[in-house]
Amino acid sequence: MDIFLKKFETKYNTAPFCKIKLSDYKPAFEQTIQIARKEIDRIVSNQEHPSFTNTIEALDFAGEALDRLSSLFFNLNAAETSDEMQKIAQEVTPLLTTFQNDIALNEALFERVKAVYDQKEQLHLTTEQATLLDKKYKGFARNGALLAAEQKNKLRAIDTELAQLSLTFGENVLAETNNYQLHITHEADLKGLPEGAKEMAANLAQSKNLEGWLFTLDFPSYIPFVTYVENRELRKEISIAYGKKAFQNNAYNNEAIVKKIVALRHERAHLLGYETHAHFVLEERMAQNPNQVLTFLNDLLTKAKPAAEREFTQLTNFAKSLDGIEQLEKWDGAYYSEKLKQELYQLDDEALKPYFKLENVLQGAFTVAHQLFGLTFNEIQDIDKYHPDVQTYEVLNEHRELVAVFYADFFPRKGKRNGAWMTSFKPQYIKDNINERPHVSIVCNFTPPTPTKPSLLTFNEVTTLFHEFGHALHGMLANTTYPSLSGTSVYWDFVELPSQIMENWCYEPEALALFAKHYETNEIIPQQLVDKIKESASFLEGMATLRQLSFGILDMEYHGKNQAIENVKAFELEAMKVASLYPDVAENCMSVSFSHIFQGGYSSGYYSYKWAEVLDADAFAYFQEKGIFNQEVAVSFKNNILSQGGTDHPMTLYKKFRGQAPQPEALLKRAGLL
Repeated sequence: MDIFLKKFETKYNTAPFCKIKLSDYKPAFEQTIQIARKEIDRIVSNQEHPSFTNTIEALDFAGEALDRLSSLFFNLNAAETSDEMQKIAQEVTPLLTTFQNDIALNEALFERVKAVYDQKEQLHLTTEQATLLDKKYKGFARNGALLAAEQKNKLRAIDTELAQLSLTFGENVLAETNNYQLHITHEADLKGLPEGAKEMAANLAQSKNLEGWLFTLDFPSYIPFVTYVENRELRKEISIAYGKKAFQNNAYNNEAIVKKIVALRHERAHLLGYETHAHFVLEERMAQNPNQVLTFLNDLLTKAKPAAEREFTQLTNFAKSLDGIEQLEKWDGAYYSEKLKQELYQLDDEALKPYFKLENVLQGAFTVAHQLFGLTFNEIQDIDKYHPDVQTYEVLNEHRELVAVFYADFFPRKGKRNGAWMTSFKPQYIKDNINERPHVSIVCNFTPPTPTKPSLLTFNEVTTLFHEFGHALHGMLANTTYPSLSGTSVYWDFVELPSQIMENWCYEPEALALFAKHYETNEIIPQQLVDKIKESASFLEGMATLRQLSFGILDMEYHGKNQAIENVKAFELEAMKVASLYPDVAENCMSVSFSHIFQGGYSSGYYSYKWAEVLDADAFAYFQEKGIFNQEVAVSFKNNILSQGGTDHPMTLYKKFRGQAPQPEALLKRAGLL
């Protein structure tokens, strides 16, 4: 347990995973919370007049051991969990919420912060210091410091309950994902499924001592099944299973939890003087308020909907001509989209996969980062891993100095939640004249290798890897003084810019030549395939845009209006109908597994994916204008965006990089919607 109380005696101060026992966590949380409380008490009891250094700066560095422990524990709870670990999470979450509330509602501490804030004009602070001061003051004001005692207690109770509910929400979705399997014993039922996916399913069945083939709701298993299997009834079965996660009459149903989370979020916002949860959240975003978000979403909807409807008609007609399908259903979408894509572009995702061996794609991301930002990635084996699948790298700059430690965890397994994300085990900051370098991780669920084939990625998985790697660069290249402003600690509708811009390199011949090599022959991807990738980049983009917009609209309906939700399914249908194309599936409900907004941090923020797409399209247009590896543009992006974290307003940082505000035309042009 003492392991968490001092600097780890390891290379680069990396986490010693193999020395940590599950039984260490709870006592360590209790102890590091006590240490953090003492650090806060020291700030409060300081007899000197409140200053930026003894109050604001001291507060940002308080709780270092607790922060390190929390990031370690909760990262593993997402990537390598177990029943025991989830039980510990349920026990320590209330302790953390209580502690965070004790800080947010500490009147004496707020008095000191306010004293510094009230004299900020006379303090001659740097931009970063002024941003930190503003953030700390708002952190108190927006979390109840100005409330009366009774209201403060109410806020504490709400926060504790919300933390618990979102944890349970995620556990229910994971349990439902793990509880489903589709067992196939007749090979004829798998007609159309690529050999690699079939082999993976056979291996999975074998690992469970079953004959035949086994399919799950994990993406590498589920996506190929609904994309390629000709048997429409089986596609329907697994598709409905995917859509009814946490919407069944069992212990894992999330309907009541969704209603409770939404109600509590609004109640919390009202307590703090805001009209809705979205008004509260968006005050600290580039978009500023729900009206701006809805105007943005509706404007895109107006432009995308005619294209989406044309595409849906085209897809419907195609399915009818091919197989006599009268009504396109949700389990037909991926299947006929893939068939239509093959017909229009002669581009088969399976024909591309041999050019995207995981190791080559990862090296490609490293090479792009080297050419743009001068980084070198060396794989190292002398630091601890939390699972044998994890790869570990030291990241060096052109002067051979350590920039970051990088962890990469690519394959699905039982204790890992679905999807892909970037996180960190240790942030970057400068303390006692030492620039502490970050430990950054990306976690994905890609197609694993089989006994006969390496891990070969779909093009979608290639862009996912580059996306998460973009977030990782934002974390790795951080160069700020204060931990709470470092790396990805930026406005939520700005955080997707570094990730989404990196995806653009996946479509550029100059970049593809670096890594898209056939895994058997080493032949570089043929130019005609590159042309087809580029041509098909906006294939069914109207439908894809509409889908993203429907999620953003649903999020804003939940959080931007005060309305009672009688029935989650009916509420969702009504909210999304303006952007719906497929008929509804009675057994399914998306909200109850919408982890982004009910478990992750995207409540009132799902629009930010599209918002950031405007930024990334405009930013990449600048690269294209000057050359995709142009040093002047790359250095400007690194210095003004990636290294700055949240030290200044994002629009200020963006204009410093680009010389102008972002233009939405770049996105519409790229998406073929102009």
